[in-house]
Amino acid sequence: MNKILLIIQREYITRVRKKAFIVMTLLVPTLLASMYAIIYYMATDQSKTVHKVYVIDESGDFKGKFASQKYLKYIDTDITFDKAKTAIQAHDEDVLLHIPVQINKADSVEVLAKKKTNLSLADDIQTELNRIATGTKMIKAGIDTLSLHKISSNIIVKSSELTETGSKNANIGATYALAFAGAILIYMSLFIYGAQVMRGVIEEKTSRIIEVIVSSVKPFQLMTGKIIGVGLVGLTQFILWIGLSALATKLLGGNSSHSPVMSFVNNLGESAGYELACFGFYWLTGYLFYSALFAAVGSAVDSETETQQFMFPITLPLLFTYILSVSYLFQVPDSPLAVWLSMIPFTAPVAMMVRIPFHVPGWQLAISMSLMVVGFLFTTYIASRIYRVGILMYGKKASYKELAKWFFYKE
Repeated sequence: MNKILLIIQREYITRVRKKAFIVMTLLVPTLLASMYAIIYYMATDQSKTVHKVYVIDESGDFKGKFASQKYLKYIDTDITFDKAKTAIQAHDEDVLLHIPVQINKADSVEVLAKKKTNLSLADDIQTELNRIATGTKMIKAGIDTLSLHKISSNIIVKSSELTETGSKNANIGATYALAFAGAILIYMSLFIYGAQVMRGVIEEKTSRIIEVIVSSVKPFQLMTGKIIGVGLVGLTQFILWIGLSALATKLLGGNSSHSPVMSFVNNLGESAGYELACFGFYWLTGYLFYSALFAAVGSAVDSETETQQFMFPITLPLLFTYILSVSYLFQVPDSPLAVWLSMIPFTAPVAMMVRIPFHVPGWQLAISMSLMVVGFLFTTYIASRIYRVGILMYGKKASYKELAKWFFYKE
């Protein structure tokens, strides 16, 4: 046990003292704070480009009916279509809207510009065209559009959650944000710190330092100490990031009650502790699960360029779940696919972090956590069997068949 503690101490102190650790620890909160400031500035920026839309309406049904917006000005023009096309080439931000006499086809109305128009601009123009066309058809059908607009409603629905003590705000926005943040942080950290374990093993193996080390400690002790040491480095960095990010947010005015950051924190409410505890558990068990496999890969190769054949099958489930998480799982967190992915140890760290904000049933959480513990114990055992042989193998390209042989070698 003392030898494992010494290895943990060596791994931790060596990495924490590196300039890269100090730079990244200070840089990440600064980048996050800068990103928040840029997003806030862009959202409140008043210098957005004003697009002028010159309308040539050959049908006569739309003339004078376009409603200009803050950054979109409609201008009716009577010049010919050919002259308008020539004139529009001299203005980068201006747009020409051509409405033919007959609108029979879906693509008969045309928007022309010197540069490609963005989707938002095209959608705004299309929405305005449909609004006018619908109003015209209603008038022809004898429907009083003025009365219709007067009686139209603008009902806003508030999402609430029923609890034993009553109803409370469901905070849908904060829930989705937390689901995304949890999935992204788990995914990134498992790769970053797992790769550090692998690189450390490769460096010690190629420099032949490993031969000296294993003469004093058992390979399993060395692997365990390295995994825990790097994990503590990651935990230290996470704690510092949270503290420095909170400080940076406060210095940027994040302590204001109207700040989006503080609104998000306040919306988490009582569930914040529960969700942070779950994040800590899945980060820790996920890291132990994957770092053991990364250590085994590092011991099987002589350089980082040789790791790809082993890395892809290991990281594919994690990548697959991450892509699903940010595109599908957060929309259906209780679907059979989401439930199964949150149970399988290879995918649970990411999938469960997407589901946690949506209140996972206790029995599902218990099964998932139990399987994570069993999973990292099992992978640690397998990895240690490969590691004890691989760290002393040089100049021989390992294959899956070779790894299987190493696993069954007797002590």
